[in-house]
Amino acid sequence: MSEVFGVRRNHLRDRCAAAGSEAALVSRPANVRYLAGGAPPGAVLLLGSNSGGDVLLCPGTPAGDPADGRPDESLRLTVLPAPGGDPAVAAADLLASTGAGSLAVEENHLTVARHRAMGSVAPRLRLDGLGGAVEQQRIIKDEDEIACLRIAAEIADQALGELLESILVGRTERHLALELERRLVDHGADGPAFATSVGTGPNSGRGKHRPSDRRVEEGDFLSVCLGANYRGYRCEVGRTFVIGTTPADWQIELYDLVFAAQRAGRETLAPGVEYREVDRAARQVVDAAGHAEALAETTGHGVGLEIDEDPQLAPAAMGKLDACVPVTVEPGVHLPGRGGVRIDDTLVVRPEADGGPELLTITTKELLAL
Repeated sequence: MSEVFGVRRNHLRDRCAAAGSEAALVSRPANVRYLAGGAPPGAVLLLGSNSGGDVLLCPGTPAGDPADGRPDESLRLTVLPAPGGDPAVAAADLLASTGAGSLAVEENHLTVARHRAMGSVAPRLRLDGLGGAVEQQRIIKDEDEIACLRIAAEIADQALGELLESILVGRTERHLALELERRLVDHGADGPAFATSVGTGPNSGRGKHRPSDRRVEEGDFLSVCLGANYRGYRCEVGRTFVIGTTPADWQIELYDLVFAAQRAGRETLAPGVEYREVDRAARQVVDAAGHAEALAETTGHGVGLEIDEDPQLAPAAMGKLDACVPVTVEPGVHLPGRGGVRIDDTLVVRPEADGGPELLTITTKELLAL
């Protein structure tokens, strides 16, 4: 894996050199981990003009927490001598001492205060913008990254499947969410990929619903959205069920609508397809049924070292899908006061010659009465 991280850093180094920057400072934790293999809390990565100049600067001695990853052994590790020091400022000082004249920084991540502090210790160092260069580099995953996502999806499916076999009536949304997160860890996750959402009755189908003390009742829709974090890679799965009885006609109709929209989005995934075409495929199904106002702003998004990363599958999104890009497809419709349906899968874009999109989350999408 050391070679992989070296190749990633060299790719970014070449991009910075082409833009006229002699070095780059990466401070966003997910980007640090992508390029360095590990991201101890507060660490920044300084990429010099050659591979020997790469330094991982940490505010304190790394604790070795597996959840932070394992830094590439080929990197030079520098721990700041005094507590409370800023690794970004130390990196600017270090680079200025080499005589370098320019440094590309993640300006959207650095605060104004940090930016000023860097300028004070290295007043002759020109600070350029790195923009979203690393995020763009992260969009296409290699097979090792996809393997981690595949395992994360298996863990999430397993945790959800076990919950569905338990007694649900009378339990609170909050209790069910906590149990799901415990099961994720029990099955090998570093933790949840994001805050688990459980919605019942009138809360079901709401995007990013925060679990409440409402108890599950017979006849409720129960919507669940969870994900596992495995070696830093995060997946997402969402399903909706009916509790304890045969679904009502309106529940069947709404479920079939969201299922059709989600299937339309999934079937659109292919290399070369515009991001907004995936959104349009799912959205027009719901629009035709008169529920356009109930849809979220996006139909899906990329996943990886963060649970919500590029690309965004939205009406105004610009760009086209590539092979080996993992995304979610997650339309949902919520009817105020009644409840709703969300169906959410994580898939990897593959060409038709390789079988089309690879479905990572395989929990049944049948409308089950639990």
